[in-house]
Amino acid sequence: MIESVPVSDLDFIGALVLMFALLIGHALADFPLQGEFLSRGKNRHMPPPPLADGDSSPKRLWIYLMSAHSLTHAGFVWIITGSALLGFAEFVIHFLIDTLKCERFTGFEADQWLHIATKAAYVAVIWAGWIG
Repeated sequence: MIESVPVSDLDFIGALVLMFALLIGHALADFPLQGEFLSRGKNRHMPPPPLADGDSSPKRLWIYLMSAHSLTHAGFVWIITGSALLGFAEFVIHFLIDTLKCERFTGFEADQWLHIATKAAYVAVIWAGWIG
């Protein structure tokens, strides 16, 4: 049985469990839940993927797809931490980090480490009692 993580008054083990839960959420949202349509379509430098109904893709489809992908991550953070504020922060930060990757300022590994560092920052903020 999976225990929920109480995010108030975290001890060291609770912080590790919270980090583990956030990393699982990240892995789900970034890999199986992203899919090729989002993965390619969120990059403005890639040709937009065809829409399911056969219509041509709007010119700025990437913005919708990057937003959808970032909202998936935001949802996991919100559900796991119980904080809408951290969920919103995740939306903004994930959007920015993935945009840096699509613009080739970073690569795959730097992108993943930045996401992991972000999750560690959420745990630190909750552990410090600033949010919770």
